Amino acid sequence: MSDRSGHFGVNGVKPSGMVNGEVKQPFLIGVAGGTASGKSTVCKRIMEQLGQADMDHTQRQVVCISQDSFYRELTAAEKAKAERGVYNFDHPDAFNEDLMLKTLQDILAGKKVEIPSYDYRSNSLRPERLITIYPVDVVMFEGILTFYFPEIRDLFHMKLFVDTDSDTRLARRVPRDVNEWGRDLDQVLNYYLNYVKPAFEEFCSPTKKFADVIIPRGADNTVAIDLIVLHIGELLRSGGSTANLPPLFPMQRLAIELIVEHIREFLNNRSSGRSQDFNLSSAAAKPKKPDNISPLQRLH
Repeated sequence: MSDRSGHFGVNGVKPSGMVNGEVKQPFLIGVAGGTASGKSTVCKRIMEQLGQADMDHTQRQVVCISQDSFYRELTAAEKAKAERGVYNFDHPDAFNEDLMLKTLQDILAGKKVEIPSYDYRSNSLRPERLITIYPVDVVMFEGILTFYFPEIRDLFHMKLFVDTDSDTRLARRVPRDVNEWGRDLDQVLNYYLNYVKPAFEEFCSPTKKFADVIIPRGADNTVAIDLIVLHIGELLRSGGSTANLPPLFPMQRLAIELIVEHIREFLNNRSSGRSQDFNLSSAAAKPKKPDNISPLQRLH
């Protein structure tokens, strides 16, 4: 293994950035879903299974970026509202759309980028804690409104929606906000009812229709995560090519083929504005149907 200036990266795979003197565009995956649906946990599981989580950030081939890093810097009046629990962090206006767009465009251009870290306790960005993202093969971008902004949504090569029921999401959010972020219980519940729930229904849930892959139950759906990990692993080992996948168990092979074929269809049809989706939880559970049926129809 050598550093980014060398010829080979992890497991003998050539690092991203330049290929034959040309910039290599990373595979950009958008991960959306409601608050506490398990988006970051899904990304963490993928990173762990690929052996990327504990790797030095300069050597990683897969990275995850949180949309939370792109919250707008609050004014004094907005900070006062946030302290009282009456500022809506789940509204699209809470995010710096322009910075998000430019950062993702720079990543796709093979550039090194730096993004700030967000402090949930103080409700503020920490510019002194910059997160450096080096050129990599795969970038996962996760957040509640990942698919909300059209220009940003159109950048993703693949879009995943983590679909977890509202009761589970609330049960996860309350202890997180109280124990990890130091929030008052009554404030957390009031904020959820007045802002989180309405914002999910108005801004987040409708974007599920843009997803290429829907992951029910979040990180509990090990089948979905395993299949995504298999595909990303092969993508890394093939230098970004989806051809010549190694033999897999029959059901896994079908699911991976469906993912690969769907990605190809998606990339070919992006300009037409067509949108397809399928549910990964059923991909490994249904038998293969005759070859004259399209890949997406096999899942119905």
